[in-house]
Formats: sequence, structure tokens, C-alpha cells
Amino acid sequence: MKTLDIHSRSFAAAYKKVVDRGDVETGGVQTVVRKILREVKGKGDHAVLRYTHRFDRIKLDAATMRIGREEIKRAYDQADPSVVDSLQYAAKRIEAFHQAQKKTGWSIQRAGVYLAQRVHPLDRVGLYVPGGTAAYPSSVLMNAIPARVAGVAQVAMCSPTPNGAINPYLLVAADIVGVEEIYRIGGAQAIAALAYGTQTIPRVDKIVGPGNPYVAEAKRQVYGAVGIDMIAGPSELLLIADDQAHPVYVASDLLSQAEHDPQAVVIFLTTSKKLVAAVEQEIKAQQARLSRRAMIAAALKNHGVTFIVPDIQRAIEMANEIAPEHLSLFVAEPFVWLEKIKHAGSVFLGEMTPQALGDYIAGPNHVLPTGGTARFSSPLSVDDFIKKSSVISYAQDALREGGPHLVRLAEAEGLSAHANMVRVRLPADNA
Repeated sequence: MKTLDIHSRSFAAAYKKVVDRGDVETGGVQTVVRKILREVKGKGDHAVLRYTHRFDRIKLDAATMRIGREEIKRAYDQADPSVVDSLQYAAKRIEAFHQAQKKTGWSIQRAGVYLAQRVHPLDRVGLYVPGGTAAYPSSVLMNAIPARVAGVAQVAMCSPTPNGAINPYLLVAADIVGVEEIYRIGGAQAIAALAYGTQTIPRVDKIVGPGNPYVAEAKRQVYGAVGIDMIAGPSELLLIADDQAHPVYVASDLLSQAEHDPQAVVIFLTTSKKLVAAVEQEIKAQQARLSRRAMIAAALKNHGVTFIVPDIQRAIEMANEIAPEHLSLFVAEPFVWLEKIKHAGSVFLGEMTPQALGDYIAGPNHVLPTGGTARFSSPLSVDDFIKKSSVISYAQDALREGGPHLVRLAEAEGLSAHANMVRVRLPADNA
């Protein structure tokens, strides 16, 4: 990781690069994805199966595209029962957290006016789950559970199966949360199938779930035909530590973020040069014992940076501008500093709160805004799987009271037909 003191001449440039990390060009990917989407929209299953054969090296037909109940049962035979137990443990905690997010409608009634907001779950949602080497059953739980809590009736899951292989824990996780409609397809072609529908896969109302740059770009391009949760970028962690922080814990959290992807963003803000030196030593010692050390090394080299700042207040100000996906506070009285945090996907308070708790078992969703979008976006939640309708009802006396105001506003905007809607209902009042 590169280390920069706030007084360094290159500090400002490095900091700006971190703040602007979401500005990514996707020109080449856009062209490829546009072609795939167009072909799937026009040719349906034929295009999906052709691209699946090309990219995943598996030949399917309409009958074998969907994973059957027997294959899901076999997944339990392949799975370690203790891992299944842990998935069930996590699912219960994730559901409990999201149950607290449920919303109901409300109404206001006064003087002949009835106003209300109704809440409806989406009818059908598509869940994209990466496959192959990047298979994360925890993402199945995080995406499907809030949909089920919201009341979504149909959840269709797509996951690629390179060379025909699928991680059994993906199927187990899907079964735990009641997802039975599962297709062995991935990539932009899966996003297109969910968005436009094919002969085999009915279209959905919204697509959620992470994926590679082609999946992300496909979600961007189908938005409007369907809803999407967000455009997910590389995972990221910003950790703030004071001089009392334990270097072993700091290093372990920075390393955990780096093992996601060579593009993962790892940012360390601290007031202590002594801590930086100790953390660097710990990173070397711990990294040598980790299975993904080559990927970790690439992430730390390409997107790892340590900023030494004069005080925690300055670190908090920088964190708000960076707006990270994950923000850890290893400082004295973290709950006091929490009040100053405005922009972060998820906040982890104290050294005994490793960021991986949020990935797996704590309960809050691990699908979080990246690339600085935490300035205006939120974690995936039950809200992503509902929509709201407004209801308005006026009695004649209420229309007579408010009508003249409507007429004046409509005429001020040059919309005489809008004003006329009131006039024809209250002719005697000459509204």
C-alpha cells in the first residue's frame, strides 16, 4: 500500500483519485453488451443458449436451462452439513433485520378529503448470482430474503455454470430462502433474458445482484425496461484508526477487503505513523498465510492507500467525501464519531466488529453502494422490492374549497383544460 502524509505534495492527487474512483470508462464493454441484449431481445432462448455455449462451454436446450428439484436435493448431499447450518443461522438473522424494514400504507382524512399511500410488493424479481470461481451463497440470502419479506411472489435466479459446474451451496442457499426457479445461465445474456423475457424465462419487474463488468453494463442498459438495484463496482473498505488501534485487527480487515478482487479498493486513514509501520508488518505476516495472497497483493498495489492525517475529525471529513461502501471506525468512543458520518454504505464500530460480520451473519444487507454512490444511495432493503401508489378522493365541498387555487395555478401555467376540469364540476361557483 502506498502511504502518504497529508503534507506530502502527492497527497492531494492521490486523494482525488480515491474520491473519483467511480468514474470508469466502459466503452468496449458497452458495445459487446448492446449486441448481446439486442440478440436476446429478438431471438429469445436461441440467443441465450448460443451465448451460454460460447462463454460457459456448456450446451443446453430449453428443457435443461432450468435447474430441477432433484439437482437441488443432490446439492444437499454434496454440502457440508455444518455449512448448511451456518447458512440457516445467517438466513434467520438477515430475515429478522429485514422484517423490521417492512412498511404499510397510511391515510389522511379531513374535511371531505381522503389521501393515502398504498404499498405493493413487486410481482416478479430476477436475482443474478455470480458463478464459477466467484460463487457466494451469502449473496443469495442477501438478495432473496428482502424480496421475500417484501412479499414478492416470484423470484427467478440466474447463475452461470461454467463447464456445467455449480457450487452446491448456491442451490442450498436458494432452497433455504424458497427460490425454486433457477436457471443455469449467466452474463449479459442472463440479464437480457430476465429483462425482456424469452420463450422459457418470463420477464421480471426488477433485477438485483452483483456481477462482472458485462453484467453491470447490461443492468445499466436494460434499466427502464426493468428496474435495477444498483450498478455495483469493486468492493471497498475505508478504515479509520487512532493511535490506540490494534495493528493485528487493522491489518486483518484491510486484507479481507483486498481478497475480493484485484480491483478492490482499500483505504486506511490514521493519525499515527507508528501504527502505520506496525500495520505494514502485520499485513506482510498475515498475507503470507492467506490463500488469495496473489489477489491481495494486486489489490493493495493497485488500489491500496494509507493517508496519515492530523486528527480523527479530518479523517471523518475525508470519509464523508469518499463515501465508501464499508467504513470501519477503530477509534476511542466510536459511537460519538458515528454522529458525524453522513455518507457510507455500512458502518462498523469498534475493533471487535470485523467488517466480515456485515458480509455474512449480522443481519444488515451486504449489497451496498460503491464508487462514492453512498452519497445518494442506500443498502439493498425491503424498499427495493416494493412500490407505492398515491390515492386521492375529494368530496364536492372539498373541491369547492380548493378548486379556485387549482384554477389559478393551471391558468398561470397555460393549461386551460386542467382549469376546465374544475369549472365543469362546479359551474354554479364559476370557479
